[in-house]
Amino acid sequence: MEYRKRVLVTGGAGFIGSHLCDFLLAAGYEVVCLDNFVTGSRRNIEEALGNSRFSLIEADVEKPVDISVDYIFHLASPASPVDYKRIPIRTMLSNSIGTYNCLELAKKTGARLLMGSTSEVYGDPQVSPQKEDYFGFVNPVGPRSCYDEGKRFAEALCKAYEKEHETEVVIVRIFNTYGRRMRRDDGRVIPNFVCQALENKPITIYGEGLQTRSFCHVADMIRGLEAAMLTTHTQGEIINLGNPREIRIIDLANIIKEKCSSKSPFVFSELPTDDPLQRRPDIEKAMRLLGWSPKVEIEEGLDDVIEWFRQRRNGR
Repeated sequence: MEYRKRVLVTGGAGFIGSHLCDFLLAAGYEVVCLDNFVTGSRRNIEEALGNSRFSLIEADVEKPVDISVDYIFHLASPASPVDYKRIPIRTMLSNSIGTYNCLELAKKTGARLLMGSTSEVYGDPQVSPQKEDYFGFVNPVGPRSCYDEGKRFAEALCKAYEKEHETEVVIVRIFNTYGRRMRRDDGRVIPNFVCQALENKPITIYGEGLQTRSFCHVADMIRGLEAAMLTTHTQGEIINLGNPREIRIIDLANIIKEKCSSKSPFVFSELPTDDPLQRRPDIEKAMRLLGWSPKVEIEEGLDDVIEWFRQRRNGR
């Protein structure tokens, strides 16, 4: 009987995690999803639940899990400003104790672990684009620190396990990602703009909208995560994954408004504390080590997201 590689995806019912579970199942893996549904949704894994190679552990990542696995994708963490404000302690614990538990499991089973980190470790960067060797400019006690510092601690803990226990770890810094299954109320800019535009409500822009972001479609992100995990020479590496195309928030709002044929006016609000003014990944390492680069242009990806939220409004 052929042995199927077994993969644990923590946060597997979340936005990125659920897409990763689907991708791995399609590739023939046995997939174990661990999620407590604090920010994830059972609806995201409805199709996967019907697959005999998929199993669900409904639990907190802050509690140890004892299973046999070959690979661990650690993606469990609240990942939006709305959630940071609502559950800051759980945000920190999922990235500290949760990462510790995943590393302990990797040490015990010999599994390779991919730590899903974030571009937020760079804070409000003073250099652009952000390269992996940039240490960042982060407020350690600001309103975003539960996430920023939680991920920075997780990275440091991964490196400690790598040094002390020779644990196989690759750290991926995930930049802004968008696509189907985003929550309409998660506070991130694309679902905010799309939902406001579809309902002809005022589109809320923080500051003057001159801050920039770089948006990667979830299909591209999933390809990158798989490549980072399965490429053998990425052991010990820290790799940016994101789309280097930079766009001003005001321009993004105009594109979405036009695509939605919306009559929404723009309203401008004060820029949140520690909100980065610039975000753009240097992906040279991902291109060199993984042969990876994003393929989905923002215009095409937005069509996909707009259709997704339009279907949700119509009850589908």
